[in-house]
Amino acid sequence: MTTQEWAISTRALRKSYPGVRRRVAVDGLDLNVPAGGVHGFLGPNGSGKTTTIRMVLGLVRPDSGEITVLGKPVPAALPEVIAKVGAIVESPKFFPNFSGRANLELLADAIGAPRPHVAEVLAQTGLSDRAGDHFGTYSLGMKQRLAIAATLLKRPEVLIFDEPTNGLDPAGIHDVRATMRALADEGRTVLVSSHILAEVEQIADTVSIIGRGRLIAGGTVAEIIGARTATIRIRVAEPERAVAVLAGAGHATRLDHGTIHVDSGDDPAVLNELLAAHGLFASELLAERPGLESVFLDLTREAELGLPRRRDRRGGVAPSKEAGA
Repeated sequence: MTTQEWAISTRALRKSYPGVRRRVAVDGLDLNVPAGGVHGFLGPNGSGKTTTIRMVLGLVRPDSGEITVLGKPVPAALPEVIAKVGAIVESPKFFPNFSGRANLELLADAIGAPRPHVAEVLAQTGLSDRAGDHFGTYSLGMKQRLAIAATLLKRPEVLIFDEPTNGLDPAGIHDVRATMRALADEGRTVLVSSHILAEVEQIADTVSIIGRGRLIAGGTVAEIIGARTATIRIRVAEPERAVAVLAGAGHATRLDHGTIHVDSGDDPAVLNELLAAHGLFASELLAERPGLESVFLDLTREAELGLPRRRDRRGGVAPSKEAGA
């Protein structure tokens, strides 16, 4: 894709903060967020996610590097694109004794959005039935959905949410997740920073994983997960002998409390046939594909160890061969 085809793009982005020892928050970050869909922006605490988002929104000035939003350079052209961007970076602030609708009407008047938009965004976020209730009576999930509704008043093309499900119960997480997915399905670009990997895996189309302010891996969820080999779990009556048979055939195996784990890209049927040929019959044989969370943990651990990465065709970074990919 060209720069104009990315909703958000950064090149060699760097930001440091002064102190006794100068702290580098973002260190040469190359980030590509495709237009349309949900993009998960993932990384451990302190990896530079929030600092990156603040630079994209023009709230923090980078030391060096380039940022484009909807094809326009930021911060130079921020006045041109800011009306097309909605964001939640901090906890939403509303008047607790005003209704959800009244809060949005005040905000709509302040930003020049037509009043009819208020009813539309309340419906989009599933709050129409509680629009007349005081904001102070809302659950955390409802408060977060009202914040999302506020960002929709100007009908933005790009939505940026920094840890939008923090502190929410499972029901609240589900509601916010469904809202983000629905917004993306309408054609918007949704960038969501989150540490809840299982939630991101369920809604994201693409992801970027960062560590120490640098991109570790990027691409579709399927590509990121698919780069890791499946583990085949086997249970047999004689696990020690089975391990010897599998290892003798060149398979990397490990035994954990009577369960054999084989790190292999082979068809499980091949392993089953090998064991059966030695009189070993599996009572359980299951191929376990790694989820986004396990891949995330592996990649960030490798980054901490300083293992090199190799670039993929999408401008992201794929797991390195040195890392066992």
